[in-house]
Amino acid sequence: MPMSQDHLCKQGVIQLLYQEHHAWLRAWINKKLGCRQGAADLAQDTFLSLLLKADLPVLQEPRAYLSRVAHGLMVDQLRRRDLERAYLEALAQFAPVEVASPEARAMVLDILIKLDIMLDGLPTKVRTAFLLLQLEGLSYSDIANQLGVSTRTVGNYVARAMLQCMVLLEE
Repeated sequence: MPMSQDHLCKQGVIQLLYQEHHAWLRAWINKKLGCRQGAADLAQDTFLSLLLKADLPVLQEPRAYLSRVAHGLMVDQLRRRDLERAYLEALAQFAPVEVASPEARAMVLDILIKLDIMLDGLPTKVRTAFLLLQLEGLSYSDIANQLGVSTRTVGNYVARAMLQCMVLLEE
């Protein structure tokens, strides 16, 4: 299947960006992470994300743009790592016979990551109320006491979080 003119042009722009800024970006990420291998992987992921974008903006400041994309990927990576660590710590609380298979654990971790993405951007109290209800099984009144709000407010928080999840599932 032949490539479109736009696709070829975009590839050329990204190739030029890669040639001119890859070493700089890798060094910038390494300074942030303190890990050369992780920096190399994240720099590659940055350029891969550019290739996957439908539209590439006209770049007046390519390094600022590349560092912003890389920073977003770093934040996502750290969030996933924190979520995985919390999940593994929670698993450690169970007896070995209660621990799920590696496949089941991977599925649960994937669901947790998707849930985290769905709740991203919501205020902290809204996220917390939803998670306390869904994961901890707390009552509205217990959540209200913990958050220092009314039970009606907890209901509003939970409804807001559920609405966000439903909207994102439909996309």
